[in-house]
Amino acid sequence: MITVLYFAGLKEKTGIEKEEFVFSGKTVKQLLEELQRKYEGLADGIIQVAINEEYASIDDIIQERDIIALIPPVSGG
Repeated sequence: MITVLYFAGLKEKTGIEKEEFVFSGKTVKQLLEELQRKYEGLADGIIQVAINEEYASIDDIIQERDIIALIPPVSGG
């Protein structure tokens, strides 16, 4: 099992704060593709991904018990 955490606007788009499911051994890119199919509008904009509190690349492999944070673009001034 992995845990996926949704922050800010992504939490609003999915309607949930977090979810758990089986997804180990696949890449971050594959996870994003699956979640974009599951949640309409999730593909809008760039999403930063962190695995266990460290930023990840789309080619990183997700392992059992990883905690994945999906972070939407942040604007500031």
